[in-house]
Amino acid sequence: MPTQKLYAGAKLREIRTRLGITQRDFSAKLGVSLPYLNQMENNKRPLSTTVVLALAQEFGVDVTELGQGDAERMISDMREALADPVFADAAPPIADLRLTASNAPGLARAFLELHRAYRQTHERLASLDEALGREGAQLQPSPWEEVRDFFHYCDNYIDAVDKAAERVATKLTGTDRVRAAIRGLEAEGLHVRFANVPDLRRFDELRQELTLSSLAAPETQTFQMMLQLALTRHGKLLDATLDLGRFQSDAARDIARLGLANYFAGAAVMPYGQFLQAAHDTRHDLELMARRFGASIEQVAHRLSTLQRPGAKGIPFFFVRVDQAGTITKRHSATRLQFARFGGACPLWNVHRAFETPGRFLRQLAETPDGVRYISLARDVSKTGGHFGAPVRRYAIALGCEVKHAGALVYADGLDLNRDGAFEPIGISCRICERSNCHQRSVPPLERKLTIQTHRRGILPYELN
Repeated sequence: MPTQKLYAGAKLREIRTRLGITQRDFSAKLGVSLPYLNQMENNKRPLSTTVVLALAQEFGVDVTELGQGDAERMISDMREALADPVFADAAPPIADLRLTASNAPGLARAFLELHRAYRQTHERLASLDEALGREGAQLQPSPWEEVRDFFHYCDNYIDAVDKAAERVATKLTGTDRVRAAIRGLEAEGLHVRFANVPDLRRFDELRQELTLSSLAAPETQTFQMMLQLALTRHGKLLDATLDLGRFQSDAARDIARLGLANYFAGAAVMPYGQFLQAAHDTRHDLELMARRFGASIEQVAHRLSTLQRPGAKGIPFFFVRVDQAGTITKRHSATRLQFARFGGACPLWNVHRAFETPGRFLRQLAETPDGVRYISLARDVSKTGGHFGAPVRRYAIALGCEVKHAGALVYADGLDLNRDGAFEPIGISCRICERSNCHQRSVPPLERKLTIQTHRRGILPYELN
């Protein structure tokens, strides 16, 4: 198989800008001519092995940064946006999208922001949303979408926060994780008490007292203590990280701050180095890892999707949580699999069946329309209120990776990875999936024309042209 050429002009320019040196000095240190560097930065030439080695040796660059993860995500996002009927037949070919994502990622993100603003306006008008007519209404992404994109384009890994949490974790000694967390907070001057209260966590800033629900599971109590520690003792670190996000609203920044505190808590309960080693040792057995770190299965699955530290990366996983209506409430992908930004997820995905088999892991071999094959693990993670009559929050999670990593997963044992028929066809969402023979299709693809046959009915009530 021929070696794939690496075009990473945008990343190369970003590295040079970050270092604050001129093209001439950069080319000299890389051992190439100035015109050659200019061609590489404009993606007219691929990066040579000599240049990649020089980046690592001269500048300490993690060469995995040069991958096309961001570009692939943007291509998927742009393709989905361009499936909107507003573009009709004007959608550019995939080659143009690749060039845009590689050479002009800033322009690609601006296009996605513009389309998001259009979608929001269109949906408001369609539903006669009165908010558009109120004074001060703005065309901007919702705070939740803005925060999701922040973590999405950080690869769900925040280095400074992760390492700060890892240092905290070294002080959490002992087999009783709850008691260790209490000692950690008390060492920081915070008093912890437990009470039969409806809130999982309540903090009295004046008294520096944290009240936790005595009804919550031990792993939830530990997590909430670490989250509060992040907010009260590592606030400057969180704020400095948030400054890089340039959020468009105070609400988005507040949501992102809580998101970073949650990230810190997960990294403190499951410190990077120990967790990565445990993942290798157990072959990513979620139940064994949950017991080892005193965490929930959902926390372990989510943490696995964040193991993207330069120089010490884990398997690239996707992670998603859905409710019973199929709405995605958490999502991240370090793989080429992308989740729908608009509408529901593919109904053929095994995460939707997890509600039918509570307490069990469901395994699925799946293939997306681009020919990439995955192994996906799904499980319900429903959460009780802790007492009779309390409402139950019902969720399901899915964790998966490309099938080339299946050997490192205990969940792949016994599956026939070499049989084409073992892989179920799934997509991102019906609105951009081009498969014409899907028995679960809910709506036709937006970029295909339809033919309605009055006297004949196949799998679908229409034919795709």
